[in-house]
Amino acid sequence: MTHAVYDRTDHLRIAPDGLPEDHGGEPSSRTATARLPEVAPTPTLLSAQRLMKSYRKGRHVIPVLRGVDFSVHEGEFVAVVGQSGSGKSTLLHLLGTLDAPDSGEIYFEGNRIDNLPSQARDVLRNRYFGMIFQFYHLLPEFNTLENVLVPRMIGQSVWRYWLQRRAHVQRASELLGMVGLSHRAKHRPRELSGGEMQRAAIARALIANPQLLLADEPTGNLDRHTGADILRLLRSLNREQNLTIIMVTHDSTIAGMADRTVRLVEGLVERVA
Repeated sequence: MTHAVYDRTDHLRIAPDGLPEDHGGEPSSRTATARLPEVAPTPTLLSAQRLMKSYRKGRHVIPVLRGVDFSVHEGEFVAVVGQSGSGKSTLLHLLGTLDAPDSGEIYFEGNRIDNLPSQARDVLRNRYFGMIFQFYHLLPEFNTLENVLVPRMIGQSVWRYWLQRRAHVQRASELLGMVGLSHRAKHRPRELSGGEMQRAAIARALIANPQLLLADEPTGNLDRHTGADILRLLRSLNREQNLTIIMVTHDSTIAGMADRTVRLVEGLVERVA
C-alpha cells in the first residue's frame, strides 16, 4: 500500500488585504521524519475564545454555544463529544470558518480567522483545512479519482490546474492507495460502499496536504466494523503523519481513540479529559 507524505513547510500568513498569502497551493516535497520525544509543549495550532452562537427559529432565538473556549496543539487528536443539540457540529463549523460566531474570536497559527472576508476563508479551507463529514458529499458525476481532485480543481485557475495536472493526479493516486481504494479509482460513488465513500472523502480532504483535519461524525453512517476501520485510518494519519485532527462524535467509545476529549453540555465545555 502506498503511503503519501504530509509534512508541509508553508504556514498561514495573512496579507494586508486580509487574504492568506499565496504559497502556490502545492504540498511540500519534504519527506516525513520520525517524531522525537517532546521536550517542550507543542505550539497551539488553533484556538477559540468565548465563542457564542445562536440561531433564529421564527420569532425565537435559540442559543447553541454560550461562551466556549477551545484549543488544539499541533499533532494532537481531539474528540469533541456531547449529546445531540449540545453544539458539537456548530463548534466545528465555526472552527472551520463555514459559519461565523455571534461573538468571540478564533485564531489559526496566531492569525485571527473568524473575521476574514469570504474569499480568504475559502482559501483557508482549500489549502490549510481538510474536512470530512457524516454525509460524504461526493459528486455523483465524477469517479473516485476525480472526486479526490476536486479541491485542486477549484483552488487554482483552469490554466494552472491543467499545467500541473499530472502531479495532482499522481498525488491523488497515492492518496487512494493509502486509503485502500486504488482498485476503485474509476468507479463512481454509486458503485462504492459507505466505507469506501468515506475513505474517498478522507483522500479528498488530504489532497491539499492540510495542517488540520476537521471530522464531523465521520463514522455516523457506517456499521461498527467499517467505522472502526475509518477510525484506525484517522489514528494512523495522526500518529504517522503528525496530522492534527478535531473529531466530533456522540460516541464516547469512539472518542476514546483520541488523545483528549472535550465535552459540550448545552453549549458549554463541561469537562476536559
